[in-house]
Amino acid sequence: MRELAPEPRPDGRQSETARAVQRGVLRHLALAGLAGVPEFSLVSGRRADILALGAKGEVTIIEIKSSVADFRSDAKWPEYRAFCDRLLFAVPLDFPTGILPEETGLLVADAFGAECLREAPLHPLPAATRKALTLRFARAAATRLALLHDPELMKAML
Repeated sequence: MRELAPEPRPDGRQSETARAVQRGVLRHLALAGLAGVPEFSLVSGRRADILALGAKGEVTIIEIKSSVADFRSDAKWPEYRAFCDRLLFAVPLDFPTGILPEETGLLVADAFGAECLREAPLHPLPAATRKALTLRFARAAATRLALLHDPELMKAML
């Protein structure tokens, strides 16, 4: 069967806090003119919490951390640098932001929006990586849109 970027299946690991932060960040991105796809599968096998695409093709990954324990148990976030121009953490309003790395951007969020406390430094992607990510992003977004219109489509695709 052809390769598709299916809708990620909920795995039950995301807390209520993480879901609220995700919702607020997606709203923030949309209002800023970026298109965000949550739970975006990368070719490395990792899954970015949110991958966003800007109007000029810039790629941003937002890693959501719902608690200090969540942050301290995560050693994979530096691997995301190879797949984005900018890397940010998004955390709830009561998160102690001083423990987050200075070399990343920072968003604080709740279910209704987000605020950028620190801009993410730019690390431009190689052109080939950008093209591959953009195509993967388009396919993932289109598949998810199709599933909204036809929830039975996933069964047909399997």
